Order: sequence, then C-alpha cells, then structure tokens
Amino acid sequence: MNYLMGIIILTVFMNRQIIFDFNKNANIQGWKIVDDAVMGGESSGTFKLSPDGHGVFEGSVSLENNGGFSMVRYPFDKIKVNKDNKIILKLRGDGKKYQLRIKDNSSNYYWYISAFATSGAWQEIEIPLKDMYPSFRGKKMDLPDFSQNHIEEIAFLIGNKKSEKFKLIIDKIELK
Repeated sequence: MNYLMGIIILTVFMNRQIIFDFNKNANIQGWKIVDDAVMGGESSGTFKLSPDGHGVFEGSVSLENNGGFSMVRYPFDKIKVNKDNKIILKLRGDGKKYQLRIKDNSSNYYWYISAFATSGAWQEIEIPLKDMYPSFRGKKMDLPDFSQNHIEEIAFLIGNKKSEKFKLIIDKIELK
C-alpha cells in the first residue's frame, strides 16, 4: 500500500508546473510593486527576498487621497492552461484577505481575480482558473470568467477598503 501511495503522490506533484519557486537564489527583479500612488494615493508596498528564501510582500494600505491598494505583479513567458487548471499558492499571510490576479495578455487593462483569506499559518490554497472573474479598478466586468488557453502575468493585491499594515510571505506558485 505504501508503494501505491508513493506513486499517487509522485503523480500529483509531477502534474504541477512551477510558475515561481522562491528560494535563496531566486531572481525577483521581475516582480514590480504598483501602489495607489499611481492615482494619488499614499499606500506603500515593498517586495523582497527573505534570508530563508521566501518572497515577502509587505507594507501599508492608506485610504488617504482616495487610495486603498498595494499590488505586486510578475509578467512571465506564456504558460499554456486549460479550463481545469488551478493555481496552487503556498504562502503564509497575516490573517487578512488578498486577491490573486492573472492576465492572459499583459496588455489587457483588466485582470481576472479571485479573493482568498489567510490564516496566519502556512497554507496551500487552490484557485480554479475557471472561477476567476474579470475586474477593472475594483468593478466586475460584463465579460465571461477566465476561459483562455494561456496566462502570462500574475499578481497579489491587498485592498480591503481600510487602512492597514500587511505582510504576505510566498513560498511557491504552481499550476496544476
């Protein structure tokens, strides 16, 4: 029975494609912060690699001057996907809600989004691509949910309509 369980576990992990694996040698130069400062707000986020090799997205969200969000985004070469794929996030949050955002085309003005809650402990969160809905500036668009055949950008956003400090520690992002 142990042999069969080992084969099943190996098959599950072999069917995952790494989007980004944070480690001590990871190159995070492609990750960029976008805060509400682009619209006059005063939120401030940073993104760095921790000494133990995790991506750390942290800062503060301010509602001053009509602000209210901070985001870190990462464009990459196109990855083929299908309607049954899921994004797998291994991360540790601070008990706050965040959004995972993806684009099938980096030049699109809108994102496909899904909100997720963090617990303060390490979590593995699965987000089905087909459940991600199109949104622009916080408003759901009158377009179908995600049904494209590739993705080429991913982002994390915090914008809970309140002033708050935040910290999201990311270990791995995979496609299953």
